[in-house]
Amino acid sequence: MISIKHILLFSLLIFSTQSFVTAQSTGLTESFKEHFNTTVQQVKSADDADEKRSILNESFTRMLHAVEQIEEKANLNDSERNMLLAYKSEIESRQNELNGIDGYDEVVDEDLDDFSDYSQQAMEQASRTITISLTTALLIIIILLLL
Repeated sequence: MISIKHILLFSLLIFSTQSFVTAQSTGLTESFKEHFNTTVQQVKSADDADEKRSILNESFTRMLHAVEQIEEKANLNDSERNMLLAYKSEIESRQNELNGIDGYDEVVDEDLDDFSDYSQQAMEQASRTITISLTTALLIIIILLLL
């Protein structure tokens, strides 16, 4: 028979796991915010417009690479995949706008600081909608740390 100790231990394990998953989804959102916040700080501290543009392009490229790695390696359900694709689309849109491709006008050099702030706000709003599994959250955090 299952003893009371086993039931309590199993219940504690289930509640601990749920807490860990909730904490990881918060950590995921924070990781995206921190990553782009660092990018914005680098852009604002750069002296040259070409350097600012390069920093932004590099950041967008890294984020797109991370999303593509997640698409390939994570086992996502349809809802998670759709949210990830929406986030990827948002990043691609910002990069296209920065470079003036795909129907966008290129961001002028004088507006790069403002564009980085605007992009940061857009990324923060988009990251609020990302609620994905623990495995995917850990994978995203690891990929962003490695880049």
